[in-house]
Amino acid sequence: IDIHINAGETIGIIGGTGCGKSSFVNLISRLYDVKGGSVCVGGIDVRDYDLETLRNEVSVVLQKNVLFSGTILDNLRWGDENATLDEIKEACSIACVDEFIDRLPGGFDAEMGQEGVNVSGGQKQRICIARAILKKPKVLILDDSTSAVDTATDAKIKKAFATKIPGTTKIIVSQRISSIQDADRILVLENGCVSGFDTHENLVENNKVYREIYEVQTQGGGDFDEAGE
Repeated sequence: IDIHINAGETIGIIGGTGCGKSSFVNLISRLYDVKGGSVCVGGIDVRDYDLETLRNEVSVVLQKNVLFSGTILDNLRWGDENATLDEIKEACSIACVDEFIDRLPGGFDAEMGQEGVNVSGGQKQRICIARAILKKPKVLILDDSTSAVDTATDAKIKKAFATKIPGTTKIIVSQRISSIQDADRILVLENGCVSGFDTHENLVENNKVYREIYEVQTQGGGDFDEAGE
């Protein structure tokens, strides 16, 4: 793999199970270290950063993130304990948390069960995205973290990313082409190697791996959610 991502770009990543999508993004926040070559953020090898500094600048939202006992506000402020209510509302607007927060008893003060058992999978993912945005990271990584969000809401979140946090570099790992097709560029991985790195339109036309995924999802009954909301 030898690629360069520009600051502020939105990059999609797609490929079959086990192709290396999560391993690739985990190298950026140093959950793993490379055994050869280097991964640089801002032109600096990630191994030369103070680890806490690096992870404050690189926010990762996983498919199954952790929510804690306490209120929704407590969980959101884990992203930034000093965030103002206006900042929290803005992050919640970007992540479409505002679409359901008022329906919960107490709103932001609603008590969360352990691991968020009293909210749906899609709602939990949106709370985790809002929490990550509150960190104001330079790089925001979503590792299949809208898999339980319906496609219409997913599209709203990605549109808000483009307009509300344009300076943040956004790296979106997804099994759904609909989640990444509007990205500036899409990285197609196959067996740990780059199969393609281009726009959606060019990949559909020129990349066999991507075109096969696209045809399965568009002609075989649409894209697939791992869990409905």
